[in-house]
Amino acid sequence: MDTLTLARWQFGITTVYHFFFVPLTLGLSLLVAILQTIYYRTGDETYKKMTKFWGKLFLINFAMGVVTGIVQEFQFGMNWSEFSRFVGDIFGVPLAIEALLAFFMESTFLGLWVFGWDKLPKRIHLATIWLVALGSNLSALWILIANSFMQEPVGYVLRSGRAELVDFLALVLNPHLRVQFPHVFFSGMTTAGFFVIAISAYHLFTRSPHKDFFRRSFSVGVIYGLIGVVSVVLIGHTQTQHLVQTQPMKVAAAEALWESESPAAMSLFTIGNEPELRDVFAIKVPGLLSFLAYNRFEGEVKGIKNIQAEYEQIYGPGNYIPPVAVSYWTFRIMVGSGMAMALLALYSLYLILKNRVDTAPPLVLKALLLAGLLPYVANSTGWLFAEIARQPWIVHGLMRVEEAVSPAVTAGELWVTLIGFTLLYGVLMVADIYLLVKFARRGPTDHPDEDALPDVPAGSPAVAHLQ
Repeated sequence: MDTLTLARWQFGITTVYHFFFVPLTLGLSLLVAILQTIYYRTGDETYKKMTKFWGKLFLINFAMGVVTGIVQEFQFGMNWSEFSRFVGDIFGVPLAIEALLAFFMESTFLGLWVFGWDKLPKRIHLATIWLVALGSNLSALWILIANSFMQEPVGYVLRSGRAELVDFLALVLNPHLRVQFPHVFFSGMTTAGFFVIAISAYHLFTRSPHKDFFRRSFSVGVIYGLIGVVSVVLIGHTQTQHLVQTQPMKVAAAEALWESESPAAMSLFTIGNEPELRDVFAIKVPGLLSFLAYNRFEGEVKGIKNIQAEYEQIYGPGNYIPPVAVSYWTFRIMVGSGMAMALLALYSLYLILKNRVDTAPPLVLKALLLAGLLPYVANSTGWLFAEIARQPWIVHGLMRVEEAVSPAVTAGELWVTLIGFTLLYGVLMVADIYLLVKFARRGPTDHPDEDALPDVPAGSPAVAHLQ
């Protein structure tokens, strides 16, 4: 493999590893804050136990997310130095704010929350977890501000071969961010909701001694997850309509739409011949893609061949078609996982309203346990689609991927770091899953000493910012 391919594989693998933890951090931080608020307002000790139990799992996940995220920024300078040179004036701003404001706030107040039980006044202690939730989601916001520039460049001017920031407000108010951040935020809610549903279903299925605790947790998870997944579907519809205008090639690749159509049919299943840009076999619903794009069953959606010809006139000769098969199937896996979660959440709500959770068939509870994997599948494939279907651009319309790689990095160096990071992250993933399973299976405890949050390593960000 050449250096470009290896650099792309390395960044892709480390990003997927990191993003495995991020949505749960975003959604679970807010859910824990809500649970503690209910405890503060009602004095119900069950909600205190719920806060501490789900807080344990949040803390484990947060620590792993921090470790895997540190590597990301180093890769910009080491493997993608030309990209960093081109967008450094713009990327530096949101990334610096994310680290200095959002991450420091998140990790500092997380330390205060962990060690502040029965030491801080209840109102102050409650405020710390809300600041953790705010910091987590602000961190995601600033990262997505940077990413949105890659998707839809705004607020810049080109000088001496570099993109320089001239309008900070335009960067922050990027139209792409308005649809991307809500999508990520509600994906976090969905992930946390199904995380709680899966663990609660396990305890209800095994008839654990904490049945009442997990029955209540199950209800909270279902409501939280249902709000999340319905919101993701609605925001996703809006996001698609935005992409039709700003990244039409991404939409065409997601649908394997080779020629422009008006009205445009939506593909349910397509086997395509990508080199020849044609269908081999396809099942489509007439007019549905136009409806998704324009809220009406008419209107043209541009095809891959037409956009390729248009881009050649604008940007010059070259191949502007992303990997169609990967784009098509990652999009469908993401959407399919989302639809499955919506149906499972609705059925779970039906069980709650009919007071049938305790009598639910074991097969249903097992299915809900396995459903805890669905948001991870949806998050990973969704992120892969968002980035791969933008190819060949690393900054849409401004810089191609092959122009962004570091010229001095060798294939041997990339092989060593690629294998090293993959193995290291694999070990961390095993450790994370082991700890989550260990504490999830244990459940809450009635002993105050054992009910405390797990010990935090001395080198962790939560401790470091308290020292």
